Amino acid sequence: MTALATRLVDESMVVDVLEPGAPVREDAELAALGDAIRLSTEGLETYFFSKWRPALFDLLVVAAAAEYCDAAKARSTVSWSRSFDVRVAVHDVALWSSPAVKGALEDALIFLTGDSWTFSFVARQRSAETSRPLSLELPAGAKAIMPYSDGLDSRAVHAITAQAIGGSALVRVRLGSVGVDDPQRERRRAAFTLVPYKVQVPMRKESSARSRGFKFAVVTGVAAQIAGVDRIVVTESGQGAFGPMMAVSGQIYPDYRVHPLFTARVERLFEALVGSTARYEYPRLWSTKGETLAEAARLANPPTWDDTRSCWQQSRHASVDGRRRQCGICAACMLRRMSMFSAGLSEPVDAYVWENLSAPTFEEGVAAGFTGITGSMREHAIAGVLHMDHLADLATAPTAARAVRRIARETAEVLHEDPIEIEARLRSLLVRHAAEWRLFLDALAPDSFVRGLSAVQP
Repeated sequence: MTALATRLVDESMVVDVLEPGAPVREDAELAALGDAIRLSTEGLETYFFSKWRPALFDLLVVAAAAEYCDAAKARSTVSWSRSFDVRVAVHDVALWSSPAVKGALEDALIFLTGDSWTFSFVARQRSAETSRPLSLELPAGAKAIMPYSDGLDSRAVHAITAQAIGGSALVRVRLGSVGVDDPQRERRRAAFTLVPYKVQVPMRKESSARSRGFKFAVVTGVAAQIAGVDRIVVTESGQGAFGPMMAVSGQIYPDYRVHPLFTARVERLFEALVGSTARYEYPRLWSTKGETLAEAARLANPPTWDDTRSCWQQSRHASVDGRRRQCGICAACMLRRMSMFSAGLSEPVDAYVWENLSAPTFEEGVAAGFTGITGSMREHAIAGVLHMDHLADLATAPTAARAVRRIARETAEVLHEDPIEIEARLRSLLVRHAAEWRLFLDALAPDSFVRGLSAVQP
């Protein structure tokens, strides 16, 4: 083997997720329970209030272990994939080591992250069951769980779904640290409003964070198990579900985190682990974000949008005069702005750092007082426009036909639907995205820097 080939072979990161004092493998890094991985007492009380479920508790630990590994090892500049060897302390070693559970777990994470995952299990030294009295109650008649980020899609689909099945029948799982279902109640008494664990990595070396999809799928799946509901409503619209897996460039692995190809694997994991699963539903899979917003806006009591966020940028990169804004130019912001325009909705000019997309230059589009223009921000703008272009191009480009057909076939298989019908729906979605993108560009000034970056010409 050559020296170059040797360097390209990824060395597996060995991690032991164990209780303090438990023996650690000689070559392993310890992610100690209670230190690097902390199961929040407050968060757990919002989950395990009716019956202690050790397998579900252990699944939360496993999700935290995956998050720890994902952040602790950087991806190579020449290869996306990394390798992890993870040992986790659980309550039932035989259950977790069974081929069905172990295989489903590894399959879900390998598919989601593009990395190699190998898990092994040892017995916990003591049970993690809490002895504190728990007294939470679910809303009467709960029928569905919804992962809720309070972004555009979350707010729109919640409003649409709540009208269809009744607000009290829909329990939102907040994907963050603040409760949403009833702000007047103490957070610890509101069901499923806290992600019940925290991960502390000594040094975060990787920011792609693909394991977040596993974290959120597990958290909502656990909530559904305990709530006794069999439906999980995924709020993502079509561009958000298909775009990250279809419009990719370079060595980046496709992002499946909100696509049925991934959540079907999570369903199999729950089936193997506890013998039942809630089904992940995608009511807006064949709608553009603009169409979803427009439908929500037509409701008798439509949502408001001004306090929602889509931007990927951290506050230090997107603040003007000390107030945080959205950058307005990254792929997420560009999709947001196009979709709001398509739905006929308006936003304040000062919602974005880049207030004026019709400006002739990148620098002239920025808000007065912003001093953070960097090469990286320019690259985000280029990537944002090209992502919209790429997804639009998939509708008609002959070179994309095979990929579109393959993704349609795989999606049809996991949805148990006709491949020909699914391909027609996917192509229709891409055509409508392309039409919305062209109309958005046409509404900008002829010499707009955004139009200059786009390959779509009038």
